[in-house]
Amino acid sequence: MKDLKQENRELRNTLKQVKKELSFFINVGKALTATLELNKVLDVIMGSVQKIVSAEAWALLLKDDERNDLYCAATKGSYLPGELSNLRLRMGQGIAGLVAERGKPLIVKNVLDDKRCSSYFRDIKGLVPENILCVPIISKKNTIGVLEIVNRKDGTLFTKRDQDIMLKFADQASIAIERSNLYHKMANLAITDDLTKLFNLRYLYRVLDTEVKRCRRYHSTFSIIFLDLDSFKLVNDTHGHLIGSKTLVEVARLLVGSLRDVDIISRYGGDEFVIVLPHTTVEMAYRITARIQDDINKHSFLNEEGLSIRVTASFGVAGYPDHAHDETELLRLADQAMYTAKSMGRNRVVVASDPALK
Repeated sequence: MKDLKQENRELRNTLKQVKKELSFFINVGKALTATLELNKVLDVIMGSVQKIVSAEAWALLLKDDERNDLYCAATKGSYLPGELSNLRLRMGQGIAGLVAERGKPLIVKNVLDDKRCSSYFRDIKGLVPENILCVPIISKKNTIGVLEIVNRKDGTLFTKRDQDIMLKFADQASIAIERSNLYHKMANLAITDDLTKLFNLRYLYRVLDTEVKRCRRYHSTFSIIFLDLDSFKLVNDTHGHLIGSKTLVEVARLLVGSLRDVDIISRYGGDEFVIVLPHTTVEMAYRITARIQDDINKHSFLNEEGLSIRVTASFGVAGYPDHAHDETELLRLADQAMYTAKSMGRNRVVVASDPALK
């Protein structure tokens, strides 16, 4: 009878724990599906980890498919703000990289004595890593991230039970992250050009409308650059349309590298591009355009293809409110200035107020 009572007591405790875990996962599932914004999804994930395992610190690393490595997307606990913001781990590098590469969870004791430990753990301020629980976040048999949990608060080691619960949670997290990534990919498709990955015409008009309203409200200014590649048809006729497309992609990359993060670069169509420069006077825009012109003139395109193509461009510059009082007129004047540059011999910069436009 005594053994039976003990067994019943253990069963009741187990049932209570199972109900508690079920309730937790239901609530977390609701929270994760309530948003498609990745930052909010990450906040839910990071906030939920502490409810599963009481730890000193924990980090979420996501996989960068283009670079095939891991970057730190979020941290909580004893990590200093931004401490791991520049962290990049190759697949197989360190404990997190190893878990990502193998797609298997890992519990590591005596972290600093473990040869698999990445060097960044030795440089963390205010945190002495003793033991780690690391689980992969897997979607469709591919690792998309890793959850790394450092030091239980009670000083004990992580257990197999901790690992199993975290794996269940990682399954939920993977679905939410994939939904968010898919949402953002679809959103980007609606506003980006398929070839160059710059913004498209639809997004350009939206930005111009926003900038005009902002400038009217705050009595500010902005400028635009309209550029068209010179004699680009010769590139297509001489080397083929595939090489022409690759040249446009390289031009897009050059523009991105020449401008600020706040500047909006869009493909207007064909070999035409429009650049929106917020908080920029016409004089400043002219200097920026001259620099871009110089960058294009000096650049040798498609060297990796065994070619050395030289390309020039003609530029038109217009500013709000100097030349126009709405986005349609501003775009028209910049376009007109660009065609004036063409007529004057190409590879020139013309401002909308130039006498040649009168």
